[in-house]
Amino acid sequence: MDQELPTAEVDEPVTSREQDAVRLLLLIDGACESVSDPELADPGLTEAVGVVRTQVRLQKLDFWLRNPDYLADELLTEYEKSGEVPLLRLAGAILDSEEPEVRRYPMLRHHFGAYEPLDDALAVLRSSGLVARRRRGTVNRVRQHDYFLLEPGRVVAREVIREAPDFRYYVERARLVVALADGLGGSELKKRQYLQREYAEAVRGERIGSVAVRARVRLEKLRAQARAKGIGVGEDG
Repeated sequence: MDQELPTAEVDEPVTSREQDAVRLLLLIDGACESVSDPELADPGLTEAVGVVRTQVRLQKLDFWLRNPDYLADELLTEYEKSGEVPLLRLAGAILDSEEPEVRRYPMLRHHFGAYEPLDDALAVLRSSGLVARRRRGTVNRVRQHDYFLLEPGRVVAREVIREAPDFRYYVERARLVVALADGLGGSELKKRQYLQREYAEAVRGERIGSVAVRARVRLEKLRAQARAKGIGVGEDG
């Protein structure tokens, strides 16, 4: 069930509404799936070119986008499962840099896990005709929210990247986050993120702590194991 989440009370936001709007637009653009024919029959969705289904999925994908340390640690988990060296190298590229520190925008811990109020940022996108939201369920019980990328939104996303190349970072990371999620819904993503001790044990109402130090130790251990097997892990190049 995708419930309307509570509005968090924080003294100072870690990102601005405009930053959140751009990041979410690029995330929705990168994470959206095809729109069904019945949905296109909705007069407000005739320009829809994709959809991210459920607020929970959007929040959980955004968590990995905002927390490169957790993203890298998840890549290490996938490497341990599959043995695919590119995953180890991707994690290394993140953890060897300052990305976990300078690109990290921590989220609050609430009843449903990681959560950051996105209504203001989404309102910017909706009022500009870039994204549309549809509720599923009844008047008294909303089961989920779906977020539709409209054609003008896709055009603006491309313009943002062209005019401000630094935002390509979010495009690349969104692609990686979606590939890592591998079709999982919001509830499954939440279960995976709860496996992180820092995530699960965070005090409700406080920001979820970093796993960068632990992830870097884990990275070096896995690199050493790979080198012992004669596998080049590429940390030097």
